[in-house]
Amino acid sequence: MNQIKESDFKISSKINISELPTSYDLGVPEKDVKKALKKTRKLLSSIQNTMYAHDKYSVLVCLQGMDTSGKDSLVREVFKSFNVRGVEVHSFKVPTDLELSHDYLWRHYIALPQRGKFGVFNRTHYENVLVTRVHPYYILGENLPDINSVEDIDNAFWDKRFEQINNFEKHIAENGTIIFKFFLNLSKDEQKYRLLRRLRKQEKNWKFSAGDLEERKLWDKYQECYQDAMNRTSKTHAPWYNIPADDKPTARYIVAKIMYDVLSKFTDIKEPELDEETKANIDLYKAQLENE
Repeated sequence: MNQIKESDFKISSKINISELPTSYDLGVPEKDVKKALKKTRKLLSSIQNTMYAHDKYSVLVCLQGMDTSGKDSLVREVFKSFNVRGVEVHSFKVPTDLELSHDYLWRHYIALPQRGKFGVFNRTHYENVLVTRVHPYYILGENLPDINSVEDIDNAFWDKRFEQINNFEKHIAENGTIIFKFFLNLSKDEQKYRLLRRLRKQEKNWKFSAGDLEERKLWDKYQECYQDAMNRTSKTHAPWYNIPADDKPTARYIVAKIMYDVLSKFTDIKEPELDEETKANIDLYKAQLENE
């Protein structure tokens, strides 16, 4: 299998999204990719167990991508070996009335993982500079001061919002959250194939919405917004990774391998040692239990 290097996927300089790959050849059959993923997700699960005992770090995994890019199935396959108490998944859809009564980051703050756990944002706080930028009239629902019409949502508004998101991520990173941001980069042709598959397979029909076709017409605008978001917010403490997503098993493995390689560098994540008194009396405690 071709060696995966985190740096090959990390966005560390200005990018042109049209030049980012949507496919990647690992050089082995799909069954070998699945075996590699199985091994890697078990290693990730072991790290999470140690993190839970260590109780100083949490991990936030952010997944963004166009419709049908494979976010849901990636969550299912990458975290399959985790203790269910060790990972929490949040899918952020249209804000509720309660969420709209707070600032736009509120619902993301309260969903952050506690120390020792992985949190997955399936669609994320970046929806606030993606879908709302493509459809700026959504912003009016936030009832913001000085925003009374779409004409009030100018470049300065988006500059401020990007600054707020960067500050949000910097704050949580400085307080022990390890951040991964994955852009599942799907080609337009592959999206067409996956949408047709939803229509052709009756058991997949429920996944299809006529709105998917309307959003597809805005493909170029979405790509422009993704490019701008990644260029503005890929930071050392919160990097973006471009994940070629035309092949789902490959995308899943790349995501898992990147997370494992990065987390393995945190050599301070260790299970806490027993205090000296407990260590000195382990044999005594065992004897007490064995002689009950």
